Amino acid sequence: MRQAAQSLFAFGPFHLDPAQRLLFRDAEVVSLTPKALDTLLVLVENRGRLLTKDELLERVWPGTFVEEVTLAKNISTLRKALGDAPGGGEYIETHSKRGYRFVAEVRKVEPETMAVPAPAPFQDQAAPGAPPRSVSNAWRVPAIVLVCLLFAGGAIWYRSRSQVAPVGTKIMLAVLPFENLSGDPEQEYFSNGLTEEMITHLGRLDPGRLGVIARTSAMQYKGAHKDARQIGNELHVDYLLEGSVRREGSRVRISAQLIQVSDQSHRWAEDYDRQMSDILAVQSEVAGAIAQEIRLKLTPEEHSRLQNARAVNPEAYEDYLKGRYFWNKRTVEGHRKAIEFFEKAVVLDPNYAQAYAGLADASAGLGSWANTVMPRREAMSQARTAAQKALALDESLADAHASLGFVRMHYDWDFAGAEKEFQRAIALDPGYATAHHWYAYDLVALARLDDALAEIRRAQKADPLSVIIVRDVGEMLLFEGRDDEAIVQCRKAQEMDPDFGLTHWLLGLAYQRKGQSRKAMEEMDAAGRSTNPNAAGVVFALQGKRAEAHRLLAHLEKDYGSALDRAIVYVNLREKNMAFASLEKAVEERDGGLIIMRFTPEWGPIRADPRFGQLERRVGVLQ
Repeated sequence: MRQAAQSLFAFGPFHLDPAQRLLFRDAEVVSLTPKALDTLLVLVENRGRLLTKDELLERVWPGTFVEEVTLAKNISTLRKALGDAPGGGEYIETHSKRGYRFVAEVRKVEPETMAVPAPAPFQDQAAPGAPPRSVSNAWRVPAIVLVCLLFAGGAIWYRSRSQVAPVGTKIMLAVLPFENLSGDPEQEYFSNGLTEEMITHLGRLDPGRLGVIARTSAMQYKGAHKDARQIGNELHVDYLLEGSVRREGSRVRISAQLIQVSDQSHRWAEDYDRQMSDILAVQSEVAGAIAQEIRLKLTPEEHSRLQNARAVNPEAYEDYLKGRYFWNKRTVEGHRKAIEFFEKAVVLDPNYAQAYAGLADASAGLGSWANTVMPRREAMSQARTAAQKALALDESLADAHASLGFVRMHYDWDFAGAEKEFQRAIALDPGYATAHHWYAYDLVALARLDDALAEIRRAQKADPLSVIIVRDVGEMLLFEGRDDEAIVQCRKAQEMDPDFGLTHWLLGLAYQRKGQSRKAMEEMDAAGRSTNPNAAGVVFALQGKRAEAHRLLAHLEKDYGSALDRAIVYVNLREKNMAFASLEKAVEERDGGLIIMRFTPEWGPIRADPRFGQLERRVGVLQ
């Protein structure tokens, strides 16, 4: 008894034959690998349903360990084979970090309803009884076929070209946090560090053509269940790079894939299985592949850099990533631990320029806080030396230039020298948000407020989800006397982090200047409960609780609170002589907070005193 023929699946111009394991387009066989066809069959059979990556991997490669990037390659192959669905849509929908869904309308048809014409036998002569064919008639069909092939090829070429932004348009990309597949939570520093390194690497490729979203904003999507289109819309990017990393002894396995946001298609995917010492070469290979895919124009220097990535001591690289992990905590303890790891890295690999740049970042960060770990003078000196060493090894490190600029601005009060370093950092990596951020404050010190506001907005564009940058846009508005706009901006920062003490402090200053004392005290009180102990002293002063304010001042001095913080409390207590004594101490300590003293509203009650102008001249913010 003859078994009934299995139905075919029809969608658009395609017919999928499960029995013969063939895909037809208008009766022509579409060339697909067996696993790509298996992937398509599973998707079509489950049309309309989101299939997770794990489910697809199990259905297509049952009982076999296969990396997600292999699945991504199959999806990319299928998208190229299928093209666009009728009406300009797509057949396969991507849900970033989750899976895929076949969204086109599918109908079942019987095999006999699909006519597959058999090729006619080749004849050198006309059939008996038929009129003789002219030469032009004999070549008509091949000519038509050739024209159709040329037209189709041109259409495919045009579509592939149209997916890349036109020349002159800046392409925006976000590197999503690489997934840690090691199964060990202690390895998070490695996946986080690799993410940050890829952001830095890509940001240097073709700054005029490619913009890369900064780390702070990208890391907001760690573990987030959002698809590519949603993330792309939130960050205003054209492409996403996502991937995973697995450590196995001295080897590392990295998978990466580039997703085009507009149609959620996979433009490129690859996996790398290398020794840890080759990790920098892998980063260069990924960057080079992306540059080729989105048609960046690289300089000869960048080509050389990508092709000649140096090997790195594996232990030094691990220490470097651990240092970056702790540096990103932006706390005194975080900076202390980061310094330890960066110092270990440069001992293991004395020519590791990036480790010296990390040491500069961490030392400068520690020196900007009042702390008992390292005196400010020593921390800033260490930061300067490390930055200069990094640049002697590799002048093209944007972060080293930025750290050197920070020391010159925040400690040396050499604002013109700092400007040169910040501008060089930005020229090397226009997407480096930290350089824009610090440069904005250097411009405040130079009394160029309009330029400072424009610069902090560039930092915000590069790192749109950074709370401190959003908050500091408000501070720049406050410096310009635009108090209402500053308050609106601070509210935006509070939506991102309601407990961020520096935002409460800034709001308190804005309300205080507007004469809204109740609101000012509410915000100062909230700041005092979080990370600003001097804010509590201001609240005591505003409430007339002088004894409580003086007890807090004594506590601040004993616990190495900054003289600048104490001066602010004295100003609100209306104790001008004590305020100036504390300010004198702050100048001796070269407190970086003094570089904005010309515009910050804390000093309103004593600004007219001649002693204040003398201090401004010593700091260099008043010529």
